[in-house]
Amino acid sequence: MSDIIIPRVKYQNDILKFKDKNIIKVITGQRRTGKSCLLMLLQNNFKRADKNINIIYINKELYKYDFIRNYSALVENVRKNLKSKVKNYLFIDEIQEIDKFEKALIDFFNIKNLDIYISGSNARMLSGELATFISGRYIEFKLNPLSFIEFLEFHNLGNNEDSLYLYLRYGGMPYLKNLNLEDEIVFPYLKSIFDTIILKDVVARFNIRNIEFLLRLVDYITENTGNLISAKKISDYLKSQKINMPPNTIINYLHYLTGTYFLNKVPRFDIKGKKIFEINDKFYFTDIGLRNCITGYRQTDIPGIIENAVYTHLKFLGYDIKIGYLNSKEIDFVGMKENNRVYVQACYLLDSKKVIAREFNNLLEVNDNYDKFVVSLDRGAGGNIKGVKHLHLKDFLSLEKLS
Repeated sequence: MSDIIIPRVKYQNDILKFKDKNIIKVITGQRRTGKSCLLMLLQNNFKRADKNINIIYINKELYKYDFIRNYSALVENVRKNLKSKVKNYLFIDEIQEIDKFEKALIDFFNIKNLDIYISGSNARMLSGELATFISGRYIEFKLNPLSFIEFLEFHNLGNNEDSLYLYLRYGGMPYLKNLNLEDEIVFPYLKSIFDTIILKDVVARFNIRNIEFLLRLVDYITENTGNLISAKKISDYLKSQKINMPPNTIINYLHYLTGTYFLNKVPRFDIKGKKIFEINDKFYFTDIGLRNCITGYRQTDIPGIIENAVYTHLKFLGYDIKIGYLNSKEIDFVGMKENNRVYVQACYLLDSKKVIAREFNNLLEVNDNYDKFVVSLDRGAGGNIKGVKHLHLKDFLSLEKLS
């Protein structure tokens, strides 16, 4: 394994804006997306700036910290290691493994010379009691797998179509930089991450007994990446397979999978009426490689994989994403950030007049001046139609901003 930690510059810079501010910095994200490395990079950065600081580091994935199992042990350990005459920085990795950790955070928040950074792999750590106890006292940074540009940097690759297909096949888990990008090496590694997420973060945490159904549900989402999904639709499908599973149970299981950052639920948005539809969502994988390790990388899956790649890039750029609807027509993605908006259609190939009309006309019906894109794998992609830009997927994923 390489000892070199490659910086995730975007995330590092975002977090550094809040250094020494009286607010808890919370880094969230799926397992193995690099949260521990980001915490280490921050520590190294702080030490270079001031050698006299005191750093307290706790990583709940390491056995040496196994004794810290509840908030009382956490408070005792941190207070024992505080120094009175210097600035203290507290880093806690995978804090959700500590029972009632939120009580400890309230205690730490009131220590004047302590700056707090925590990470976690479960969205529920920011719900319930934690949100109540420290509401307004924390800021969240969601760490995603590598973007396409980061993937090129990590693997020392050129920005070309061969590299794009490697990214679409294997995804952006950072540790892959230490492996040969070959199916027989990458997919077993990704499968081990998948097993950890399913067995530890979902099955064990939520006491799930029907593991077989959970795996079938993941398979169903994999097969329907980019399609509208509802609990009732899944329940009806299962009935056709002679499996009875009520919609409420399916909703709970989907909630567990999104809670580990393994899946992302994207609701539908009425562009004209500016309201969210309450039924039928789309689900995208946080990492394309994890999706592919479940069923394999198949040519028939390319349209869904392209959509997933466009979704993950929009997330990387900081957009809040919805599925757009206007006069019964669908727009794949409506990205919203601050006072800006962007519309994106994603497709495999514009290989017929019918497809071209569908992808462009849906966007042309949106009567505003925000940027609009059609993204595909057409080699001749470029230019625009009436202001709608047509980009090759490689070029879209290379953009550092969309407007």
